[in-house]
Amino acid sequence: MIALADPRAENLLIQDEIEAACRRVIEGGRYILGPEVEAFEAEFASYLGTKHGIGVGNGTDAIEVALRALGIGPGDEVITVSHTAVATATAIRRTGASPVFVDIDPQTYTMDPDAAAAAVTARTKALLPVHLYGQAADLAPLLETAEAHGLPLVEDCAQAHGAHYDGRRVGSFGALSCFSFYPTKNLGAIGDGGLVATADPELAERCRLLREYGWKERYVSSSDGWNSRLDEMQAAILRVKLPHLDSRILKRRELASHYLDRLVDTGVETPTTGPDRDHVYHLFVVQPPERDRVMEELQKAGVGCGIHYPVPIHLQPAFAGRSPVRLPETEQAAKDILTLPMHPVLGTDEIIQTCDLLGSVLSNRTPPVA
Repeated sequence: MIALADPRAENLLIQDEIEAACRRVIEGGRYILGPEVEAFEAEFASYLGTKHGIGVGNGTDAIEVALRALGIGPGDEVITVSHTAVATATAIRRTGASPVFVDIDPQTYTMDPDAAAAAVTARTKALLPVHLYGQAADLAPLLETAEAHGLPLVEDCAQAHGAHYDGRRVGSFGALSCFSFYPTKNLGAIGDGGLVATADPELAERCRLLREYGWKERYVSSSDGWNSRLDEMQAAILRVKLPHLDSRILKRRELASHYLDRLVDTGVETPTTGPDRDHVYHLFVVQPPERDRVMEELQKAGVGCGIHYPVPIHLQPAFAGRSPVRLPETEQAAKDILTLPMHPVLGTDEIIQTCDLLGSVLSNRTPPVA
């Protein structure tokens, strides 16, 4: 079996470091919002090139905290994409605001800047582009739109830890940026975790209040808030993993180059990297002919593959009909895309095998079992 993702194998590569960090937390006796969280917040903010990091419970909470820190709530609208994990839209809805879905650039699968500009209304309170699959959305025109209308831009960076746009890391452009440390992410915890980053000290303070009951002093709520805290154990693990992030991104790029070389002239559309951007290949997403047949045959042969994402959010039962819209590029992508195995422990031989299997399927030969 060739795994689509393999966080266990990644963790085993540095098991001794992780175990030492966990022992440090256990023996230290501080388990919630202690020195490990504080250190990781500072270290990750420095890695991004911004000033403040606020650790929270997960990536969905990170988006909700960021939007609430901006004062976004009922009656407001936030422009985002439908071609993303449902968490993006769920976080908007949890504030009481409404997601306004716009179409994607079919080459990069990220927010179409022209579509975003056309969707701005008097009720729009933020732009929320998603840096998808491992590369940045086209931030320059989106930031121009945000500035022209006096809107904050909030970055959803859950799939793009370490990616750059115009020489800067994603997460350093918006008023706030949001990260998930779900175990399969390029920087993944061994459990849930998230973080909000910002250069604005006032917004940072609002985020800290929101993540813990609005407490400025313990047990006294000075404002609204709830419980969404990155715990000490996950922070300690993430501190171990952060110094390895760039080398693991290089490994992902090396693996992607093997895919790109072997899929030339197969009829499979491979990932496109937009100008002024690099790609950190959180996912390796292609468009093969006869996607559903190809996926079925690869899975039968032992190749882990999937669809990110099979049903656009605006067509899902919980969202359909609330803001009727047609998004042709988004809807077409959902019919065509296929995610192939990609993780730093993947072997070159496994990529060769995957590509050979894919070629066999496309030529209607019976593929061998992986």
